[in-house]
Amino acid sequence: MRADRIFAYGAAAGLIGDLLLGDPRRGHPVAAFGRAAAGAESRLWHDHRGWGALHTLVCAGGATAAAGLAARAVRNRPTAAVALTAAATWAVVGGTSLGREARAIGGALEAGDVELARERLPHLCGRDPQALDGPRIARAVVESVAENTSDAVVGALVWGALGGVPGLVGFRAVNTLDAMVGHKSPRYGRYGWASARLDDLAGWPGARLTAALAVAAGGRPRQAVRAWRSDAGKHPSPNAGPVEAAFAGALGVRLGGTLAYGGRVEHRPVLNGEAGRDVRVADIERAVRLSRRVSVLALGVCAAGRLAWGRRGR
Repeated sequence: MRADRIFAYGAAAGLIGDLLLGDPRRGHPVAAFGRAAAGAESRLWHDHRGWGALHTLVCAGGATAAAGLAARAVRNRPTAAVALTAAATWAVVGGTSLGREARAIGGALEAGDVELARERLPHLCGRDPQALDGPRIARAVVESVAENTSDAVVGALVWGALGGVPGLVGFRAVNTLDAMVGHKSPRYGRYGWASARLDDLAGWPGARLTAALAVAAGGRPRQAVRAWRSDAGKHPSPNAGPVEAAFAGALGVRLGGTLAYGGRVEHRPVLNGEAGRDVRVADIERAVRLSRRVSVLALGVCAAGRLAWGRRGR
């Protein structure tokens, strides 16, 4: 069986597994990687970019190399190769868990339990929940669903199509490192620089594909394109900007504005400000459904692209 078909079959099976099962409550491979990365950080940390780059190389490079060895071991066994691709895809994508967390917060807000919503919000994003009221929590959830559709699903599928199992695992390793050490803080301002920049590079193609698919699947294509073109560049993140702007336009809402991370207040530009309205609790469900449609479309695009490339190389 050719490598392109192995990816197509394996990625489809892995995404179906995520849709049916979600993430395991214990023993998740990404959590295991996080513990290993934290252990490496405890030995390597210095307030220096070079040491941070070494940490990135050891952790992301080690995970990618291990995935490459595993893929090499099964390259002559198509069934095993498909199974490995499916397992890797299931392990690195997180669309179902993303939707569950978003809906749980939405349910709490619908019931008027803002405290419960605040308690659950850190499971989804790094905002300071105590500074947020109900509408701002809803906005934070929609923004997180948009950004994580790219980070937790589409970006992984793109790199899987490009690099097989090593691409899947490498992307998730880089993205996890960025979440751990890539944010701006006194401890990680220098040490996390390499992880943050590498995540920006790795996330670039997936973010653009996510934005394009949100335009196609959101029901307001003109508004989504307009928001993407006019507002994405105002966002401080080169990858979150296109995704959040396209989602804002597709859903007809306003995203962005003032938010707080780790005690630090940021005043971000408003996305889709002219055409959109304030986020409502019901928009959380709409965002989750859009995320699901984008994820399924991304699988189709990535599998088709990999198959077309395989035929071209024959």
